[in-house]
Amino acid sequence: MAAEALQITVGDRVVKVSNPGKVLFPEPGLTKEDLVRYYIAVGEGMLRAIAGRPTALRRYPDGLGGESFFQKRAPKGAPPWVETVQIRFPSGRPADEICPTEVAVLAWAANLAAIEFHPWPVRRPKVDHPDELRVDLDPQPGTTFRDVVAAARLAREVLAEVGCTAFVKTSGGRGLHLAVRIAPEWDFIEVRRAAIALARELARRQPGLVTAEWWKEQRGERIFVDFNQAARDRSMAAAYSARATSAATVSAPVTWDELGDVEPGDFTIVTMPERFARVEDPRAAMDETVCRLDGLLEMAAADERDRGLGDMPYPPDYPKMPGEPMRVQPSRARPTAS
Repeated sequence: MAAEALQITVGDRVVKVSNPGKVLFPEPGLTKEDLVRYYIAVGEGMLRAIAGRPTALRRYPDGLGGESFFQKRAPKGAPPWVETVQIRFPSGRPADEICPTEVAVLAWAANLAAIEFHPWPVRRPKVDHPDELRVDLDPQPGTTFRDVVAAARLAREVLAEVGCTAFVKTSGGRGLHLAVRIAPEWDFIEVRRAAIALARELARRQPGLVTAEWWKEQRGERIFVDFNQAARDRSMAAAYSARATSAATVSAPVTWDELGDVEPGDFTIVTMPERFARVEDPRAAMDETVCRLDGLLEMAAADERDRGLGDMPYPPDYPKMPGEPMRVQPSRARPTAS
């Protein structure tokens, strides 16, 4: 029989946790109650990352051994204090997505077996104008986490040259995520264009380490800068979000000084609460470092004007976008007639 439900007070709310002993992470034996209490423990940091943002939930109703799905629309029957905001997918279809405003919302979602939180890089009401440039450093086969760290430091250097302050966190997997707070003055297409320009500049400076190639067959043993994470409805796990890994790792904000000593497995839902209570949130000052994209957009203009480099392919589920090149991998492309 399922264990009796718990009633946990979170701020001014009472959150019901059904079947609290249900194992979500089989290897360490961590339960739904463990997940709920984790999100309460790091709730302040989580809200700093996702408050006011449309947020998709990656749910595992039967734990890691079962199927998962992304909940992109607010679940029916949500409490009235779970706020929403309307967004539009690349297809143009609208949806009301949850918009966390308090720690109780995180606990409520965790009770739905939402292991991961994936916020958009926008805040309401400006849901069509990102306030965050996100840089996803994706290690390819044959690379190491030390290679990712080297790519992150290079990205930080280039971003600083154009007046941008980058904050870093582990992805919870093998990669790293950088985030730059930007003025919400540009739409998704322009922000993605800035991300492409950054990726290309990193690849020019260290071509043996970094690649901006979209097609896997062209990446080699390098760190891929996934510029398409800047596209509409693409999201990365939030700072402090748990990840659906066997060890229950966490996407952990770290300082640049400690980056050289950390390993992705250092941060889990078991270890992070103690760190969060002891160490100041490395992203606490992020909202005080609002940057502009002018420098990166000038790079993009120079790429097009001086090097003939235009847009890059969008993700496969996107509608065909204006100015986008053919969405076919090079090895399958038909040769053009001479």
